[in-house]
Amino acid sequence: MTVLPSTDRSRPPGSDVTVVVASRNRRDDLLASLPRHEAPVVLVDNASTDGTVAAVREAHPEVTVLPLDSNEGAHGRTLGAAQAHTPFLAFADDDSWWAPGDLARAVAIMRAHPRLALLNARILVGPEERLDPVCAEMAESPLGTPADLPGPALLGFVACAAVVRTEAFEAVGGFDPVVRFPGEEERLALDLAVAGWGLAYVDEVTIHHHPSPRRDAPGRRQAGIWRSRLLTALMRLPAGDVARTVADALRAGRPGVEGLLRALPDLSAALRRRRPLPGRVRADLRLLSGERA
Repeated sequence: MTVLPSTDRSRPPGSDVTVVVASRNRRDDLLASLPRHEAPVVLVDNASTDGTVAAVREAHPEVTVLPLDSNEGAHGRTLGAAQAHTPFLAFADDDSWWAPGDLARAVAIMRAHPRLALLNARILVGPEERLDPVCAEMAESPLGTPADLPGPALLGFVACAAVVRTEAFEAVGGFDPVVRFPGEEERLALDLAVAGWGLAYVDEVTIHHHPSPRRDAPGRRQAGIWRSRLLTALMRLPAGDVARTVADALRAGRPGVEGLLRALPDLSAALRRRRPLPGRVRADLRLLSGERA
């Protein structure tokens, strides 16, 4: 397992985790969610035009605000993580927050499991607190539960419900500037697995997600996901899998085609970062997709 040497970082007494929030043009959501986090917060503002930076600085001076000149997407979380000085990072969106006591619970679980790089929490959606369907899928992961992990093993995660070990996150480069958002999690998850780290779903830790009304139209979001799938495939998957990803996108109709077109400007950047996965990680991917390893 690749591990970076520990650095001598100063941090607030008693604080082991920093919440990193990336946001763009959701001032009102932020003003409501920021006070709910039971840890220091770094807010990365992705070039908002709605007065987010000034409003947060006035209402929540305790929050570290990192204003960006352009929209960096998920890469903004990596920039925000560099402002944190804690051994663990918890990610949240502007419309989500960690349940009371659960950041401390997550840190205790991660300290008890040294190979665990990323913990994906249970996600409760909306005022009705319904379980996000992805959690049921994670709980039934065909990768099983290794003895040194606290829950079912994963090769993917939901960014706004993840607590990560800072040294592992930094060692694999965090969220990259190529994929951006949405669908930014896959490349990071794969690289953590390649480095020998574990990812697990832990039902005992909870995050609340009340989706903001200020969201992309479903078609636009699906196009973004297809863009991310293609770029991630170019960076990490064998040529045959890249071709299948392109074919799947074309069969998906307009969102897939739009996603392919949106990926074109970043193809060269993805190819420069290409490092195909080793066989053991590809086998786990096939198992997750229901294929014979």
